[in-house]
Amino acid sequence: MKSIKGPAIFLAQFMGDEAPFDSLDNVCRWVSSLGYKGVQIPTWDARCMDLQKAAESKTYCDEIKGIVSSHGMEITELSTHLQGQLVAVAPAYDEMFDAFAPAEVHGKPKERTEWAKQQLRYAAQASAHLGLTAHATFSGALIWQTMYPWPQRPDGLVDAAFTELAHRWKPLLDTFDEHGVDVCYEIHPGEDLHDGITFEMFLDKVGGHSRANMLYDPSHYVLQALDYLQNIDIYHERIKMFHVKDAEFNPTGRVGVYGGYQGWTGRAGRFRSLGDGQVDFKSIFSKLTQYGYDGWAVLEWECCIKSPEQGAAEGAPFIKDHIIEVTTKTFDDFAGGGVDTDLFKRIMGLS
Repeated sequence: MKSIKGPAIFLAQFMGDEAPFDSLDNVCRWVSSLGYKGVQIPTWDARCMDLQKAAESKTYCDEIKGIVSSHGMEITELSTHLQGQLVAVAPAYDEMFDAFAPAEVHGKPKERTEWAKQQLRYAAQASAHLGLTAHATFSGALIWQTMYPWPQRPDGLVDAAFTELAHRWKPLLDTFDEHGVDVCYEIHPGEDLHDGITFEMFLDKVGGHSRANMLYDPSHYVLQALDYLQNIDIYHERIKMFHVKDAEFNPTGRVGVYGGYQGWTGRAGRFRSLGDGQVDFKSIFSKLTQYGYDGWAVLEWECCIKSPEQGAAEGAPFIKDHIIEVTTKTFDDFAGGGVDTDLFKRIMGLS
């Protein structure tokens, strides 16, 4: 067994136009002061980094690493959540997702898809330059609009959609493999990879690709009423990244899983700051440690009630207190004896 690394924090929800959130240097100084040891960097935010430049220049990557290390921290992973989303977009969402891409590809779905794929290729190279072995992203979705089918889905639609999704991602997975980096899909509603079954369907379509892995975030499972602890038992070999995010699910006679088109505070399922929700993090950290997960525990702050500043300040000690220092001895060693083959035979009645 190995100990989980942390605490770390995903910077995406914190970046802004005012200090200390206006540059990588400033935000690293701030999160370091809170006790974080690592940062997960959103590659679409120019205040953090220039992704294309990072792909093309090892020197630039060394500068980025230098900024982070000057505050006593490491880069845990890069993220292309927004670009990954654009690898596969159903027409119903074209206009809404255009905001994730540069203006020159707005209204041009094919060009936008190619732009997104290139972003992923840049991310593979940049990750290698930074010495990283895992990358966070979304799968995108071609048929999420049919998730609760009415009218019913045509026969063969799901298989066709996953075939196409795999067609788009397989070359990208190969690129990441060339650079020694795992692609960790955040299993997330809104993506075609939104639970264990859909991940398995995708994995089958990409031939069990070794670089197709999971970003485990229990909050998304709470909101689906999915067993997030058994999920670790089933998929631990593919879990290569961990977002520490809390959630609660409180259905009533008026609202349930689908939320009734309410804002976040009015939904039955809500994301919460660490310790304010229902997630059993003690069991999660125990299971991940048991199965040898030695990646980072990364806070992703999303809460409809508490401020990000308070959530971040409380998150570092919360994660630190849950990280298990793996034992190097067996608790009943004191009662053990040496190796005695004659004794073994007597115990088994062989002598």
